[in-house]
Amino acid sequence: MQMGRFLVSSNSPLEKPIGFSRAVRSGPWVAISGTAPINIDGSNAFIGDVYGQTKKCLQIIEEALANAGCTLSQVIRTRMMLKDIARWEEAAKAHGEFFSEIRPACTFVEVKGFIKPEWLVEVEADAFIET
Repeated sequence: MQMGRFLVSSNSPLEKPIGFSRAVRSGPWVAISGTAPINIDGSNAFIGDVYGQTKKCLQIIEEALANAGCTLSQVIRTRMMLKDIARWEEAAKAHGEFFSEIRPACTFVEVKGFIKPEWLVEVEADAFIET
């Protein structure tokens, strides 16, 4: 993989009009955009289920990382954005299933809302690829 700027698409119809990429790799750094619980067909995944939505977000992130040439083991930070912080343990359970051994820096925050009202969580991640 080239060391320049490499864009990873998830083929979301929102990427072009908003002007974003699912992930951007620049040298050894990979930044993953806020990732919502969206199925491949564009429908919302796991309506009402924070755990299921978080797991879906992390699966999408794992795929984006692979497309950027790295793995979950190279994630150094995650940001968990929840519509209702009282449900943080549901999101934390899914996060732990992916990261219990990797243990990136992690922040949980409550937000007022997301683009789609059915989304209960969005996740961001940053990775560093040591050469």
